Amino acid sequence: MANAIVLIDVESDRINEAAQKIVEIDGVTAVYSVAGDVDLVAVVSTKSSDDLATIIPGKIAKVPGIVRTHTLMAFREYSAKQLDEAFNIGLD
Repeated sequence: MANAIVLIDVESDRINEAAQKIVEIDGVTAVYSVAGDVDLVAVVSTKSSDDLATIIPGKIAKVPGIVRTHTLMAFREYSAKQLDEAFNIGLD
């Protein structure tokens, strides 16, 4: 599995339209409107990193209104459930 977080700058009058187009792209699991240095954050999850190379520059970056993307590749996922299970090993 290959996962990435994509930080996206969008023309201010096209944020909602761009978010809707991005969330429809296969491999995009969520799109968030955020406050801060970027306008949108997309979560992308695919079978391989080659797929990320197709989806991010080939599809997300080409959505009308997108000005710039910055991609963070995920190496390992941590969740509250996983951490609870790890710390509870052998305590039963």
